[in-house]
Amino acid sequence: MDNDLLRYRIAFASIRGMGVNLARQLLEVAGSERAFFDMSEKELRTLTQGQSKVYTNYYRQQQLERADRELNFIEQNHIDTTYFTDGSYPRRLLEAEDAPCMLYSRGECDLNAKHVVSVVGTRHATQYGLSFCDTFVRDLAAALPDAVVVSGLAYGIDISAHRASLKHGLSTVAVMARGLNGIYPALHRNDAVKIVRNHGMVVTDYLSSDEIHRSNFLARNRIIAGLSDCTVIVESADHGGSLVTASLAQSYNRDVMAVPGRVGDEFSRGCNRIIRTSLAMAITCADDLIEALNWGEVRKAGQPKQLEVFHELNKEEQAVVDVLKQQGDVHINTLATALKLPIYRLMSTLVELDCRGIILTLPGCRYCMK
Repeated sequence: MDNDLLRYRIAFASIRGMGVNLARQLLEVAGSERAFFDMSEKELRTLTQGQSKVYTNYYRQQQLERADRELNFIEQNHIDTTYFTDGSYPRRLLEAEDAPCMLYSRGECDLNAKHVVSVVGTRHATQYGLSFCDTFVRDLAAALPDAVVVSGLAYGIDISAHRASLKHGLSTVAVMARGLNGIYPALHRNDAVKIVRNHGMVVTDYLSSDEIHRSNFLARNRIIAGLSDCTVIVESADHGGSLVTASLAQSYNRDVMAVPGRVGDEFSRGCNRIIRTSLAMAITCADDLIEALNWGEVRKAGQPKQLEVFHELNKEEQAVVDVLKQQGDVHINTLATALKLPIYRLMSTLVELDCRGIILTLPGCRYCMK
């Protein structure tokens, strides 16, 4: 791409509040990014009937000057750019109304891969969460070697997902909350280098001159959610960034899954709550995700799902099976009421039956016979 066009695209994309939807509207009026900057303030206001400061000559000139500095940074550091009108722009992300107009990246990874999964969670991960993360990615890699794992390079579950992907041979994408002039947290710089060197990618929508602000971390979650077919929350307290990611994913009509934890565990409260309120489907292994998304047909030859041979059920398991046989597709709350069992106790029975291949876990905390 010629630098003149890229200059105007960088300047246009970096206007405060600019997203794909607004960009389309402005370009329809202005004709092109360059025309937007070449118009007089009066012409632009008249055409758009707008009063925003983005139309002032001074503000637009500032953006062009920032773009000039960014162009220099891009050339010196071999940064790749992807604009929202490029064919390589992530098609899933383009469906999000607040998608960024420009992505800056290092590395080679197909953001339009057939299977893309976000794995996020608390920075204060427990051994339970870390162990699940490694096992989940390992089994996902075995079933879908072309899958891509997306996360945020943060402490805890995020970095665990990236490291597990590197360990088990999956491509992974780290979405940054700052420009590519540095890695945050700095402790994960070597991980970022490994990601880039192993068919992964480090990506952001921030310029190298942008200040690092607390709000950046929440804003980048829209990219994590938007890039993926499904978002998996491994561990979360009652409030946190991963729950924001879950909410964003749901707003984009993407599947959300969460790992259930013990009642009372601080960093399982968020997951248990979004499962209870039907924001997320309970997930216990990679096979749960593969079945829920109907990805089973692409399993590697010779690696079919191993179902346990049906054997005698205990009293509670038999009661669950009886209700499901009679009623079909049943919500967990309905099951709990019918069986007069507390949710936490019923959940352990459901997980056991699912793992043994007797029942199926459906989106929205619903269950049925296999």
